[in-house]
Amino acid sequence: CSTITDAANFDPSVDAETLYNAMKGIGSDKEAILDLITSRSNAQRQEIITAYKSSFGQDLIEDLKYELTGKFERLIVSLMRTPAYHDAKEIHDGVGTNERCLIEVLASRNNRQIHEMVAAYKDAYGRDMEEDVIGDTSGHFKKMLVVLLQGTRDESGVVDADLVQQDAQDLYSAGEEQWGTDEAKFIMILGNRSVTHLHLVFEAYEAIAEMSIEDSIKHELSGDFERLMLAVVQCIRSVPMFFARRLYKSMKGLGTADNTLIRIMISRSEIDMLDIRECFRLRYEKSLYNMIKDDTSGDYKRTLLNLCGGDDDLAGEFFPEAAQIAYKMWELSAMTKVQVWLRPTVRPASNFDPAADAQALRKAMKGFGTDEDAIIDIVANRSNAQRQEIRKAFKSLLGRDLMKDLKSELSKNLERLIIGLMLTPAEFDAKMMRKAMEGAGTDEHALIEILATRSNEQIHAMNAAYQSAYKTSLEEAIQSDTSGHFCRILVSLVQGAREEGPADVERANTDAQVIYSCNADSDDMEMKFMSILCTRSFPHLRKVFQEFVRCSNKDIEQIIKKEMSGDVKNSFYAIVRSVKNQPSYFADRLYKAMKGLGTDDRALIRIMVSRSEVDLFNIRKEFKETYDSSLHEFIQVETMIVSLSLRLLALIVGLLRSLLICLSWLLPWLCLMALEVCV
Repeated sequence: CSTITDAANFDPSVDAETLYNAMKGIGSDKEAILDLITSRSNAQRQEIITAYKSSFGQDLIEDLKYELTGKFERLIVSLMRTPAYHDAKEIHDGVGTNERCLIEVLASRNNRQIHEMVAAYKDAYGRDMEEDVIGDTSGHFKKMLVVLLQGTRDESGVVDADLVQQDAQDLYSAGEEQWGTDEAKFIMILGNRSVTHLHLVFEAYEAIAEMSIEDSIKHELSGDFERLMLAVVQCIRSVPMFFARRLYKSMKGLGTADNTLIRIMISRSEIDMLDIRECFRLRYEKSLYNMIKDDTSGDYKRTLLNLCGGDDDLAGEFFPEAAQIAYKMWELSAMTKVQVWLRPTVRPASNFDPAADAQALRKAMKGFGTDEDAIIDIVANRSNAQRQEIRKAFKSLLGRDLMKDLKSELSKNLERLIIGLMLTPAEFDAKMMRKAMEGAGTDEHALIEILATRSNEQIHAMNAAYQSAYKTSLEEAIQSDTSGHFCRILVSLVQGAREEGPADVERANTDAQVIYSCNADSDDMEMKFMSILCTRSFPHLRKVFQEFVRCSNKDIEQIIKKEMSGDVKNSFYAIVRSVKNQPSYFADRLYKAMKGLGTDDRALIRIMVSRSEVDLFNIRKEFKETYDSSLHEFIQVETMIVSLSLRLLALIVGLLRSLLICLSWLLPWLCLMALEVCV
């Protein structure tokens, strides 16, 4: 599924003359150059190079280098190289300076491509690629690169069921089962077995370890070796999805990793760019075309867009290979993302003494001023159950209400955060629902986030806490503050009556057909979606959405985005994202709370508090994987680094040490600022 194919009625001599005319005289016709080069296959471009020299006695690539500049010149000249020589140049430029380039190329190429690249490297630079890689890398990272450079992965497609089980057990024994890691076993299996074989090994491994091979690699390995092994696994699972991730990371945030963008767009344009586009849309809810359009400019942009091959209709049908990937993704979400080992960042403190903590908190608030650091250290290092014991001990020993004292001594975001941590989860959720509905406006996103992600038990507890605190039912509050289909969706969710249990395959097929048959131009669609999305269990919905891909060749997320609008769309979309991968959903919510101008402090506090004892560690990992920046680093950038609220958030994220290092680095600067003020 490529975007660049052989041009019909191709005449290399005519094309050579067109390029010559585009470059002669003062200036050059860049549009003519890019349109011609991006509408010819690489094999045809090689014929044009030969015809150009025969007709004009000049080197086409040298003329292009002379006439063009910057990123546009790099892109056009790279398109004129054969795939093998292009890869060879990328490796040559990346050895010793760009390990991520080495990882990307060697993890994603098949045996033939690697052999051709090694030969091209020798021809172009007169050196041995393996020797250069060995000279500039080390340890297990070097060993795995050398294994991949051999280009000897089994490509027979033959699978030995007994060997599948043995490899899965060997990987488990080499990592999760023992103290320390047998890296050689990981290298041998992941570097040599066939793609088909490894797919089955990964499934068998998940059954043994009760976690995905990716999570085990993250636990057991580190640095460039970890990144390389993860890249290999991702390419085994889906090469198009691997490149979709790489493309997204090359463009998101400030600045663009142009070398990565150019390398991938060129190398995949004649292989699987259409599948990459679908995977990109599936994962990031935005077409690759539009992201390139927003992130680049000029002739460089136009060339990249030509390689991309066009914009995707948001609700368009999948290409066959992409439909298979989408179907498999729902299957993997059930096996790995949702059943993954959920890890909190806040756990019960050892040697816990509620009386001592109560006295320490009183001391921190007694007299002139407040010792915020002492309060933070206690509250953020105790579990919620332990905090409730502290509240009781504070009243029993001192005859005072701890919550009232904290509200009196603290202010603004620090007060909101500390009070949020001291409430029970049900009390906190009830308060967040109240805050979302009080005042002139309604925070619909908060209502959706809470109700779409809580279990029946949590919703029942929240309802009771809301009734106790505000003397009215949460359902009545929702009905008075919202309307229409959105109100009905929230009322359905607040019942806490979602089915529980595994998927019913036959019923899932029926549900998928019901959703597929919905009429987008009537109320029928919203009601049918609500009857299924708001009532079925999450395991069942996973199967429904998977079967929806099979029967419609479309993705449920894109249908929701295309056919619905407003709060109804946001509600159903949140449910689907939570079903697919809840930590990823919260990572996205955190990113949106901090990106752009200003920070949505209430959303930030709500998520950090509510997930710190559930899955905040997993959310951190999803944040890092999606946005290529740690959650801790993002909080540092997007909030005031010297604020007490930030220090507490960093503690909840479990990375206080690194933040304290940053604060110690800032201390001289802060002292200078203070001196400057004094002068």
